[in-house]
Amino acid sequence: MIRILQQDNRITKIIFAVIIGFAVITMVITLVPGIFDNATTNDASVYATVKQPGVFGRVFGESTPIKTVEVNQLASRQLQQQHFPDALLPYFLPRAGQILVQRAILKHEADRMNLQVSDEDLRRELQTGPFAQYLFPNGQYIGDDAYINFVQSAFQTTRGDFESQVKSDMELNRLQALITGGVSVSDNAVREAYKVDGTKVKFDYAVISSDDVRKTINPSDSELQAFFKTNAARYANAVPETRKIEYVSFDTSNLPGGKPQISDADVLAYYNAHKDQYQVKEQVKVRHILIAVPAGSDAKTDAAAKAKAEDILKQIKSGGNFADLASKNSDDPGSKTQGGELGWLDRGKTVPEFDKAAFTLAPGQTSDLIKTQFGYHILQVEEKKTAHLRPLDEVKPEIVPVLEQQRAGAAEQTFASALAADAKKNGLEKAAASKGLHAVTTDYVAKDGVIAGLADGSALLTQAFSVVKGADPAPVATGDGFAVFQVTDVKPAHAPEFADYKSHILEDYREQQVPQLLSAQLNKLDERAKVLNDLKKAAAEMNVPLKTSDLVGKDGQVPDLGAMSGAGSVAFSLPKGAISGPINAGRVGVVLSVIDKQEPTADDIAKNFNATKDKLLNDQREEIFRVYIGELTQKYEKGGAVRLSKRQAEPGLPAGN
Repeated sequence: MIRILQQDNRITKIIFAVIIGFAVITMVITLVPGIFDNATTNDASVYATVKQPGVFGRVFGESTPIKTVEVNQLASRQLQQQHFPDALLPYFLPRAGQILVQRAILKHEADRMNLQVSDEDLRRELQTGPFAQYLFPNGQYIGDDAYINFVQSAFQTTRGDFESQVKSDMELNRLQALITGGVSVSDNAVREAYKVDGTKVKFDYAVISSDDVRKTINPSDSELQAFFKTNAARYANAVPETRKIEYVSFDTSNLPGGKPQISDADVLAYYNAHKDQYQVKEQVKVRHILIAVPAGSDAKTDAAAKAKAEDILKQIKSGGNFADLASKNSDDPGSKTQGGELGWLDRGKTVPEFDKAAFTLAPGQTSDLIKTQFGYHILQVEEKKTAHLRPLDEVKPEIVPVLEQQRAGAAEQTFASALAADAKKNGLEKAAASKGLHAVTTDYVAKDGVIAGLADGSALLTQAFSVVKGADPAPVATGDGFAVFQVTDVKPAHAPEFADYKSHILEDYREQQVPQLLSAQLNKLDERAKVLNDLKKAAAEMNVPLKTSDLVGKDGQVPDLGAMSGAGSVAFSLPKGAISGPINAGRVGVVLSVIDKQEPTADDIAKNFNATKDKLLNDQREEIFRVYIGELTQKYEKGGAVRLSKRQAEPGLPAGN
């Protein structure tokens, strides 16, 4: 119940992200060649602009900008959802940009068709659509303040932008419904589709794995040397660049004068400058008992709930234990087992009737019956906190570490700069010795290597590989302090010696040979199985393992072969007893023989008829709308209605003339 009263944003964030993110990300499935072959705009904050196609549209039509920040945000979300490293972000940007461009094109087309969404349409959608249970629980509006807080915490956006996004999604849904409204499928097509989808097969399958093939590839040294020579360009920079680095590191314990000290005056100054951080909101700690009245209940049900609540209130006023009565009678599962305990509540975070009573009663007081959209409540106030500023003495232990860290960081940076300047004049070793420190020189280390003497040497290595040999000493953070470094020598990337790199060359050689050998063995197995008309005998002759699947459908998985919707789907088209051709499933090759096949009965087809029909309709609608988007995008592109910024056009997206 308390989660309902407080409107938990963690849940809503997930739900709304799915609802709105789905509309944005899945609106477009394929990239359309040439979309950005147009004139460009110079505004770097704008990724692209979209207008109506044709001369009139380009000159007089309304322009829709796609902001660069929006493209970056969408690309980042896609990167996170697919669990790719951040380094791949540049490859996601063109895709994200086109999704937003195509969305803008669809919006222009929907506007042209007068499919705009009115404020009344929006209100009805929020009140009856997927948002209703959060904005209008049990038909009751949560209020403007709660709505605004809800949108801000869930989307980090304003109410206006949120409603604009919802309107846009509704308009595009109308466009899709209009374009695909005439789609239909025949009953016979539905039955045939389920006949295919509902068929199950069981089969023997012989598996030739890449790993097994690789083990048979054992070239001589002369063959490897020939491979190494032939692929000289491949190995030209196989040994990465390495650098020798001299550095001096230190932390706060090495600072002249020691660790910076924080005075009471420093604390007071910080406190006065950050008082907003130490403001405590008005809060109340309460217990409650809920006798629920389901939404839409009749008067009789309401009266029964009220009578029960009145009887419990009477027991409390006669000396009954509130917590015991809550545990026995409350309909709020979230607080019932804690004797009705809700904990500390901020003002304005619960429904108005509950909120008013909670902040009106004094500690120790019990309310009369309180009617809300959830039913009848009895509320008991335990403690109260008035809005106030936390005193300095209370927050001082929190402020001192912050100031110490700030002062230490600034002092370390100042000391590092001074040390770097001294090292530039006198050399790093002398500069270090004058400060009681010791200079260290690494072995040759790669950019992705490790500097053992530092807590975090990544920043030092990144910076060291961006400067030339002998560049002036420079300071850099090291995780627990600072270092001043200088690159003393560089070994460029180069080709390895054959003997040193032999194991790598062997793996590369094998990897190159595997596909061809796998294919050859797979074809041989297939031919022998067809000659013998027996997969088991052919597999035994070639010493290839033979396995047997379970009875599986198209949604099933088979070890080694993987999803039956993939390469193994050929099994569903074969009659019982038939042997397949060679099946290349990536890292394995398979030949299978069907030993059992079960097709769905007429009753099975009838039971799944409606679900199959809906799936076929949805698939066809998606395909039709996908084609429509592609054609519409090309129309806008050819009509000069899409302009990409020059800055975005450079990395592989031609800006045209």
